[in-house]
Amino acid sequence: MEIALKIAEKIRANQRFAAYILIPMWPEGVPTGAPTQRILFWQQKTMQMMYQTIHNALIEVGMDKTHEPQDYLNFFCLGNREASSSNSAPAAGSANTPQEQSKRSRRFMIYVHSKGMIVDDEYVIIGSANINQRSMEGTRDSEIAMGGFQRRHSLGKNGKPARGQVYGYRKSLWSEHTGGPVEEECFDRPESVECVRRVRAIGEENWRRFAGEAVVEMKGHLMKYPVEVDLMGRVGPLHGFATFPDVGGNILGSYIPLQQNLNNLGSSIAIQENVNSLGSLIPIHENLTI
Repeated sequence: MEIALKIAEKIRANQRFAAYILIPMWPEGVPTGAPTQRILFWQQKTMQMMYQTIHNALIEVGMDKTHEPQDYLNFFCLGNREASSSNSAPAAGSANTPQEQSKRSRRFMIYVHSKGMIVDDEYVIIGSANINQRSMEGTRDSEIAMGGFQRRHSLGKNGKPARGQVYGYRKSLWSEHTGGPVEEECFDRPESVECVRRVRAIGEENWRRFAGEAVVEMKGHLMKYPVEVDLMGRVGPLHGFATFPDVGGNILGSYIPLQQNLNNLGSSIAIQENVNSLGSLIPIHENLTI
């Protein structure tokens, strides 16, 4: 959410700002399972909250007719698909299991677990820390990460954008995952609307190759995350793809309330009845003196 707030701040200041966020197609676990579906549900709600924050900022400055939330923020995932070869293992048969369907379609997601961020082609951070305030402030989660930059390649130095090794690293990653050379002029201006729309178009095309009926070789792995975002920032299912190909599971997740197991709460239980005016759970501890 911090990223969306920064984008909104930049919109109000009439400054360009773009974020490209790479996440797993689904969290670790079985995509149809309750824990995964619960995470996907709140992931979709978070995406929508971010996009609507951007949309509200566009309305404030009168830019909502010329720009859309996805001109500033986009979510991507990784996947691969390979055409069959003489060395390929044949599918076991007509079983309709996710494993056999994936074998026949020859596609599967590439899981993303590494944490990294490149800022303005000037600064890079790589490590175990999640890209959020909680993990990065250094006083809460137990994480490790490294940051790197080159003093002589700073943004705006001599009136030119940073063009050091961090820039080269970003271009190398983009070339690898988009599936070709990133030589178009807009790729040197990742904050620009032209670049954002071009990368999103590449991601949409890669998704079509990944999700289509025909088994085709994918040169690129970067795919736009399979949700539809309208001009007002509302997030809904992508047309024709309410569930993940082959493996199932709602892409937008499912609301599944947590079930409390009082037998495992030990010396503290939570009483929710008759506390509507308090708006939260109240823990009742043993040996409480009143």
